[in-house]
Amino acid sequence: QVQLVESGGGLVQAGGSLRLSCVASGNTFSGCAMGWFRQAPGEEREFVAAISRSGDGTYYTTSVKGRFTISRDNAKNTVFLQMNSLQFEDTAVYYCAADPLGRVSGWQSHYDYWGQGTQVTVSS
Repeated sequence: QVQLVESGGGLVQAGGSLRLSCVASGNTFSGCAMGWFRQAPGEEREFVAAISRSGDGTYYTTSVKGRFTISRDNAKNTVFLQMNSLQFEDTAVYYCAADPLGRVSGWQSHYDYWGQGTQVTVSS
């Protein structure tokens, strides 16, 4: 069992930056691929970024490439999402998720564990 707790969300102006964190409980974090997803009001939840167990493999949705960076610190059981050049369209609740099978993918069905989410609001 993995419990995930996100933090770092908030209100930021367009063009600004935020860094999200997700801390995992338990001793299985380093064995999980990790992902970030988001859900905007009235929209379905969508994939944002994923990272491999060791951190040497990453995968991004097209709309955030070059602006967002996913990273992890296995010693601290934490995955990060650095978000730069934020746009109004990035406004959403952001969720981190864990895949104990280590697949670096955008498929929500691959992720067994989910956090409660953190709100990111970008003002235009």
